[in-house]
Amino acid sequence: MEPQNEKQHQMRINLANRLVTFVRKNGFQSLKIDEIAKIMDISRATLYKYFSTKEDIITFIVSGLVKYIHEIIEDSESNQAYGPRFQHLFEQTILLKEYITDIFLRELEGSYPESYERLKKAMKEREHQELAFYEAGMNNGVFNRIDGRLIVLQDEILRTVLDVKYLMENHLTVYQVLFEYYNLKKTQLFKPDETERIDDNLMIPRMEYMAQKISKDLY
Repeated sequence: MEPQNEKQHQMRINLANRLVTFVRKNGFQSLKIDEIAKIMDISRATLYKYFSTKEDIITFIVSGLVKYIHEIIEDSESNQAYGPRFQHLFEQTILLKEYITDIFLRELEGSYPESYERLKKAMKEREHQELAFYEAGMNNGVFNRIDGRLIVLQDEILRTVLDVKYLMENHLTVYQVLFEYYNLKKTQLFKPDETERIDDNLMIPRMEYMAQKISKDLY
């Protein structure tokens, strides 16, 4: 990429990132270009230097998410032991639930179906990889015999518990939810003798980072 094009691309990334937090929480369907420019903290004229339309912005955001998911898939295709690989997948799952919200998916499906299908395809590819990991662990006697699809489906609970109202009503912190959910999945999945081999201390700083990031977006 030419230096000028690279600078332009990086500025597009920076501007899109300023909008992502808003659309994850509030959606984008009702946003006008002037409102988008205000959220990005730039003028309307400056916005048009980097994006031609609102659809161009949303398509760019989706492309970034698809790229992120593909990087996750490539990064997860390793020879890691089951414990570290499980921890890595857990962290990825949390971050994906944080990035890709229900409201964003609903509005994307309704307004930009092609972008929606691209994103859903990438998410499904990642799910297939996760299911293959669970199946391999079960076949090798590391995991309890559980239908991997139920494990994946269970992750949808995060959309409910990582909600301000739920957290406040139940006097919970984001970190508590992440830590308890991590232990729940670990206990469900790993056979007792295998559980003892997992170093939970490795997850503490990673969960602290995720908790801070999620709390910032929530509140």
